[in-house]
Amino acid sequence: MTHDASPSAPAAALPERPPVPTDAPTTARLIGIDLARGLAVLGMYSAHVGPDVTVGGPVGFLLETARGRSSALFAVLAGFSLIIITGRPHPRPGRAGRQAVTRVAIRAVALLALGYALTALGTEVEVILSCYGLLFLTVLPLHRLRAATLAQIAAAGALILPQVLYAIRKSIEEGGWADAVIQADPLARISGTDGVVELLFTGDYPALTWAPFLIAGMAVARLDLTRPGTRSRLALTGAALTVIGYGGSWLALHLVPHALSVISSATGGGSASSAWWSDTVGEPENGTPLAWLLVAAPHSQTTLSILGNTGVAFVVIAGCLTVADRMPRLTRLTRPVSAVGTMALTAYVLHIVALWLLTDVWPVAAVEDETMSGLPALLAFITAAMLLATAWTRHFRRGPLEHLLHTATRPARYVR
Repeated sequence: MTHDASPSAPAAALPERPPVPTDAPTTARLIGIDLARGLAVLGMYSAHVGPDVTVGGPVGFLLETARGRSSALFAVLAGFSLIIITGRPHPRPGRAGRQAVTRVAIRAVALLALGYALTALGTEVEVILSCYGLLFLTVLPLHRLRAATLAQIAAAGALILPQVLYAIRKSIEEGGWADAVIQADPLARISGTDGVVELLFTGDYPALTWAPFLIAGMAVARLDLTRPGTRSRLALTGAALTVIGYGGSWLALHLVPHALSVISSATGGGSASSAWWSDTVGEPENGTPLAWLLVAAPHSQTTLSILGNTGVAFVVIAGCLTVADRMPRLTRLTRPVSAVGTMALTAYVLHIVALWLLTDVWPVAAVEDETMSGLPALLAFITAAMLLATAWTRHFRRGPLEHLLHTATRPARYVR
C-alpha cells in the first residue's frame, strides 16, 4: 500500500477555517480554498486506500496524479491558512498579532501530539500531522513578510534545501551520529519514533524539504486574489513550475549519462523511466546515489520534485478559486467536496481510524489487501466522507476535531 500525506495536513490544510475578519478573503475565495483542500483530502484517500496505479487507464492516471501531489497541495494550503489566521492581507498588529501567533503555536503542538497518536495505531499510513506541527512552528516567524519576499525564500529553499538534505542523509548513512541524537532525544523516547531526526531528515515528510511548500502557500495568501489577472498569473506560474520540475527531470534523466541505469539499480530494478513523474520507481535501497537528485517523483525530496508539485498545487488552487468565483452551478455540484475541505482534520483522522478498525479491531470482517486497496473501498471512503461532511456542515460551523482544536487555542486570548 503506497502512502501519501498526506497531509491533512495547509495544512493548513488541517487547521480549521478561521473566522472571517474584515480583511479576510471573500466567501467565494474561502469556498475555493475549501474546494482545493477537499480535493487534497480525497487525493490522500486514493493514496491510502485506492488500487495500485498499475491498473492503468483513466483510473490509473488519476491515481498517479493524486499520489504525492495531494500532500504537496495540502502543505501549500497549510501556508495559506497560516496567513489567514495571523492576518490577511496584512498581519495583525499588536496584541491581536501576538494572540494569533499563539493560536498557531498551540495548533502546532496539538497536531504534533495527534500525529504521534495516529502513528501509534500502527496503520500503513505515514502520518503527516507531526511534520505539519513542526513546520508551523518553523515557518511562523515569516508570517509578516510580503508576498515577494516569501516567494524568494520558498524558491531559495526549493533550490538549496534538497541538496542539504541529501548531504545530511548521506552522513547519516555513513556515520552513527543520528543514533546518538535519537537516544538523547526525549521526543523519540515519548513517541517511540526517531523523534526530531525523523521529523527533520529521515521521515517521509522531512521538514527540511517540506517547508518550501508552506512558504509558497504563505506567498499566495499575501496576493490580492481579487485583482484582475492575479489568478491567471498564479495558474501560469504553476504551469511553468510544473514544466520546469517534471520536464526538467525527464530531460536530465535522459541526457545525463547512465542516470537511468544508476537509479534503476539503486531502487532494485524499479521503473527509472517513470522517475520524472511517478513514485512507482520506488526508493533507494542501499544508499542514495547522486543521480537521485535528478528525480521528480513524489516524495523524492528533490528540487525538481518540489518545483513540479508546487506548480500543480498552484494550478489547482487557481482553478478552484475560479470555479468558486465564476461558476456557481459547478460550485453547487462540488459542494460535498468543499464540505470535506472545511473539516479536513476530522476527515483525515477518521479515515486513519477507520483503516485501523478494519485491520485490527474487526479482523474477521476485515477484507483482503486486494479489496482494501481496490476501487470499491476507495469509493466507499470518499462517499462516506462527503456525506458526513455535507450533513455536519449544514448544522455546525466547524468539524468535531476542528472545534476541539479551536477550543484548545482559547488560552491565546489571555496573551497581552
